[in-house]
Amino acid sequence: MRRGRPGALPRGTAGRTLTSVGDMPVGRSVPDRGPQPGADEREASRLWHVTLNLSGAEAPLPEVRRALEQLAHDHPFLLTSRYAADHAEIRYWEEARDLHDAAAIALRLWGEHKATAKLPPWEIVGLEVIDRETYHLRVSEGYGPPPATPVGVHPY
Repeated sequence: MRRGRPGALPRGTAGRTLTSVGDMPVGRSVPDRGPQPGADEREASRLWHVTLNLSGAEAPLPEVRRALEQLAHDHPFLLTSRYAADHAEIRYWEEARDLHDAAAIALRLWGEHKATAKLPPWEIVGLEVIDRETYHLRVSEGYGPPPATPVGVHPY
C-alpha cells in the first residue's frame, strides 16, 4: 500500500480519467467474456434453524445474561438463548446457500462476537443445523425443539 498526502493523486495519474463503457469511442469494443462460470448455477439461499450449545467455566449469571443480550443485539436473527452459569444454548435462523455454509457461519458466531459482546470464554460443545422444512415437520409431529417462545434471553 502506498502512502501519500491526503487528497494527493498517486504519481502518474494526473491526466487520467475513468471512462464508462457507454463513453467508449466508436469502433472500440469491450471483449465479450461470455457466461461467467457459476452464474446460472448459483443456488438460492435457504433458511436453516441453528442450535448452538456452549459450555465452560462458571461465569456470573448477570454477566452471562448481559453478554447474550449484546449478542442478540449484534446478531439480530437470534431467536432465543437459554443460559446457566456454565453453559448456554442459542437458537436462531441463518440464511445460507447450503448446510455447509450455515454450519460454518454458526461455528464462527461465538468466536467472532466474543470480544465485542464480552462473551464468556466457553467452547462450542454442540451444533445442530436443520433446514426449514425439517424444523417445521418436527414441530408439527410434536418432537424436536418447540417454537422459540418466548423470544429473548432466558435462564434455564
